[in-house]
Amino acid sequence: QVQLVESGGGLVQAGGSMSLSCTASGRTFSSYAMGWFRQAPGKEREFVAATDWSGGNVYYADSVKGRFTITRDNAKNTVFLQMNNLKPEDTAVYYCAADLWGTGTALLKSYKNWGQGTQVTVSS
Repeated sequence: QVQLVESGGGLVQAGGSMSLSCTASGRTFSSYAMGWFRQAPGKEREFVAATDWSGGNVYYADSVKGRFTITRDNAKNTVFLQMNNLKPEDTAVYYCAADLWGTGTALLKSYKNWGQGTQVTVSS
């Protein structure tokens, strides 16, 4: 079991940038594929980005491709989401999630460990 804590959310204007971090407890962080998901009010939780254990393979939702970048630092037990050119439709609670022995997937049900979420609000 790994515990996840997100940080870095807040309010930003459209076109701006924001970076989210997710730090995991435990010493087996490199055993987990990591994902970022988001949930806007009244909508289902949706995939944003994922990385395999090494950071060498990354995956993005079409809606964020070219604007968001997922990276990880296994020495610091942390995964990052750099968000550029933010749009009002990016407004949501962002969650990081861990998939033990996973390869990086968009499937929400593959992730058994979730953070508490951090609010990102993009004003127009």
